[in-house]
Amino acid sequence: MIADLDRTLEVLLRQNLPNGLADQVTISFAPPDGDFPPQSVSLPAIDLFLYDIRENRELRQNERAVSRGNGAATLARAPVRVDCSYLITAWASDSAPNPPEDEHQLLGFAMMILLGYATLPEETLQGSLVGQTPVTRATALHPGHLQSLGEFWQALGGKPKAALNYTVTISVEPFAAYEAPVVRQRILGGMPDIEIDGS
Repeated sequence: MIADLDRTLEVLLRQNLPNGLADQVTISFAPPDGDFPPQSVSLPAIDLFLYDIRENRELRQNERAVSRGNGAATLARAPVRVDCSYLITAWASDSAPNPPEDEHQLLGFAMMILLGYATLPEETLQGSLVGQTPVTRATALHPGHLQSLGEFWQALGGKPKAALNYTVTISVEPFAAYEAPVVRQRILGGMPDIEIDGS
């Protein structure tokens, strides 16, 4: 599922980057540490580092969805809403005459694209994200879960860079639906009282 989210974000960026740039830029998900870029990444690159995954408790729902038919009821728990937070950085080509300018331009393109979508477009969704309900929502430039960017860069061994925080909320369904018999009679005083239609 997380790999599907990565592929979805890559499609979203590539579909919206300016003509000619999408073919030149690598979309990476590697840690932006002191060894970046890894051999698998060619510069220039936009890097989306997934640094935090946690349940969004504000969106937690305890109700069960019920569907009835054929004399039985199918009950399903609501999916768990999970926030996936990315730190997005841009990396210029080694041959760029002005790397900071190129990186800021790339980061600006990424910012404009991601701010344009409060929910991920259906045509970009990949794998298990297709048809997900509730819809996959996204927020850019909101405060992230990093306590200190300085400590973050120090822990990775990398040099501080301009970065965007981007959070996508996806639905995870760890609970299997189950069937239960439909109640058809209500018993009062030991005698059937009313038949209840379970269809």
